[in-house]
Amino acid sequence: MAIERIVQTSSDGEDKQEEQFENTLRPKDFANYTGQELIKKNLKLAIAAAKKRGEPIDHVLLYGPPGLGKTTLASVIANEMGAQIRITSGPAIERAGDLASLLTNLQDGDVLFIDEIHRLHRTVEEVLYSAMEDFKLDIMLGKGPSAKSLRLDLPKFTIIGATTRTGELAAPLRDRFGMIHRLDFYNEQEITTIIKRAASILGIKIDEAAAKELAKRSRLTPRIANRLLKRMRDYADVNGDGIIDTPTTNKALELLEIDELGLDPSDRRLLKAIIDHYNGGPVGVETIAAIIAEERQTIEDVHEPYLMQIGMLERTPRGRKTTSKAHKHIGQSKKTTDNQQSLV
Repeated sequence: MAIERIVQTSSDGEDKQEEQFENTLRPKDFANYTGQELIKKNLKLAIAAAKKRGEPIDHVLLYGPPGLGKTTLASVIANEMGAQIRITSGPAIERAGDLASLLTNLQDGDVLFIDEIHRLHRTVEEVLYSAMEDFKLDIMLGKGPSAKSLRLDLPKFTIIGATTRTGELAAPLRDRFGMIHRLDFYNEQEITTIIKRAASILGIKIDEAAAKELAKRSRLTPRIANRLLKRMRDYADVNGDGIIDTPTTNKALELLEIDELGLDPSDRRLLKAIIDHYNGGPVGVETIAAIIAEERQTIEDVHEPYLMQIGMLERTPRGRKTTSKAHKHIGQSKKTTDNQQSLV
């Protein structure tokens, strides 16, 4: 059983309360959606053009590391278009019949959001091709020599797909998206704005310095920022007067073992394994996964994007390598840990 991390970017395994918490904080329009400015400009233009022609917006593919707001952006697009949105995921559509049921229940202009679209079954993908391109649905009736093909007309709808692994998406499916956008990590100022907006919605008092400190340790990811804000609120309510200030933030983050760069024990264990066992690498990802008892996909989707973004890890043809920045940081972390233990 996987251990839940406070800095986990994936939403897999979230309970209903956590999911409801995230939904409460999600912006409904571009005016309240912070960051991804170039993507917003392109989408605003496409939406304005589609509304002027009285057509649905073209199919959209959103990709990038988890937790950056792909689901939120899909909801914003639907809301800006004045359309209804249906949300599903690739693994949930097991058969072509499941997809047919979803598509035939859509109305003109509706948005169908498919999360983890790279995990669609191949048979389902093939049905989706003609649905996206021609708004037609081909269904086979019966089996064997007596089988017949039936083509149904579908309403004019929009597919918004989200994926963390665009390389695993079949080329024919990828080519049917009219717009493909990559969501990038946010900067600290954008994360600070997101934290202050979330605090305002939740009625949490947080000062500017604390919001900035929290932003520094949120891995440049809105989902983690909101999750950390919730933990800060808990700590402030139990150990203080409910107001999140800098001392409260530092103490709570120390308790959660999240350092000044936003790394948690799992991140530091990964870097330390490469440094201690292979003198900084290069080393294959499968070997790293075996050493730290973690899944390869988790390393590639959760750990690596951020560690590479902040310059602590490199991908080379021969494997992963840690940088001098990582060596320095792990050395400082070890000294801090040793000092803490000596004081006990």
